Amino acid sequence: MSADPSPSAVPSFESRVRGCLLGGALGDSLGYAVESDDIATIRSRFGEAGLSSFGQLDGGSHFSDDTQMTLYTVDGLVEALEWANDGVAADETACLWLAYLRWLATQGVALPSSAPAPPPRWIDSQEVLKHRRNPGKACLSGLATGQMGTTLRPVNPEAKGCGTVMRSAPFGLVPHISETTVYKLSTDAAALTHGHPSARQSAGAFSVLVHRLTLGSDVRTAAEHALSVVSALPDPAPELLDRLRRALELSSGGTLLSPDELTAQLGEGWVAEEALAVGLYAVLATTAGAETLRDPADHFRQAIAVALNHSGDSDSTASIAGNILGVLHGEEGLPAEWLEALEAPDVIRGMAQRLIAVTVG
Repeated sequence: MSADPSPSAVPSFESRVRGCLLGGALGDSLGYAVESDDIATIRSRFGEAGLSSFGQLDGGSHFSDDTQMTLYTVDGLVEALEWANDGVAADETACLWLAYLRWLATQGVALPSSAPAPPPRWIDSQEVLKHRRNPGKACLSGLATGQMGTTLRPVNPEAKGCGTVMRSAPFGLVPHISETTVYKLSTDAAALTHGHPSARQSAGAFSVLVHRLTLGSDVRTAAEHALSVVSALPDPAPELLDRLRRALELSSGGTLLSPDELTAQLGEGWVAEEALAVGLYAVLATTAGAETLRDPADHFRQAIAVALNHSGDSDSTASIAGNILGVLHGEEGLPAEWLEALEAPDVIRGMAQRLIAVTVG
C-alpha cells in the first residue's frame, strides 16, 4: 500500500477514527509490556533492538489505563453529542467528568458521596475494561475528590503527569467544530484531574495535532501548527514549547536518536510535555523510512519501536505515537498481525463506531 497521498490512498474519516483508537491501543499494549523496564532491561529481555512486535511476547499483552481512559473520553463526547443531536444543550465537560467517574468505578474506587452517580452506558458493561492497569495517581486522586476540577479551580494544581495527553486524541476526531473548540474541550477535560498549565496545554496541543491530521495534514505541518497554537497563548508553558521545538528539530536530522539520547533530549515521558514530544518524535523521525518503504504498516512498526524502547513511560509514549499514526494512515495502515494480537478490538471498534454515528452518521 502506498503511503503517498492520492485519491485512492487517502483514508476516509471513518477509517481515521478507527485507526486512531486502534493504533493508540496497539502502541499502548506493546509499551505496557515494558512500562516499568529501563532500556537495559528491555534489551536483556528482547535483544539489542528491543521490543518490536507482539510475536516477542509470550501470551501477548493487555492495554493499559491509557486506552481505557481514551475510550471513556470517546464515551463522554458521544453522550454530549447525543444530547446535542436531540436538540438539548449539554455541558460537554460535565459529560466527560461523568464518563471519567464511571471509569474510576472500574478501577475499584468507590465514588465519593459528593459526586453524582452517573447512569451506566454501553461501555460500562464491557468486562475487559474492568481491570486496574497501573492508572495514573493524579487521575485517581483528582476524580476521587468528587469535585469537578476546572482551570480556575484545579483539583491537583501541581499535577503535570501524562494522564492528560494519553487520553486526549478523541477531541481531535470530532468533525465540524472549530479548532478553538477542540482545544478548549481538551484543556477543560484535562483540568478535571490535572491543574498544571503544561498538562492542560499539552493535551490541547495533541488534540489540535490530531484534528489537523483528520483534515488531511501531514504530521510535521500539523505539529508545527500545534506549536504555533501554544506559542500564541497568553501564558504558554515554556517546557511544552521547548519539548515541541526539540521534537521537530531532532526528527529532521535524518538519524534516529539512541534510546539514551532520546530521553536525555526529550525526557522519559512521565510528564505531559515529555510524553507528547517522545511520541511525536518517534512518528516524525521514521517518516522518511515510510516514504522509502511505501508501506504505512512498516512505518507504524518502526515508529512504535522508537516510541517504546527507552527508559521511561513506554506505554504512554507509544500510545500517543499510535494515535498519531492511526489517524494519519487510517485503519488500513495498521499491521494486520498486530491487530490479531490486540485485546478486545471489538470494544475499541464499537466505541469508534459510536463516535462516527453521532458525528457523520
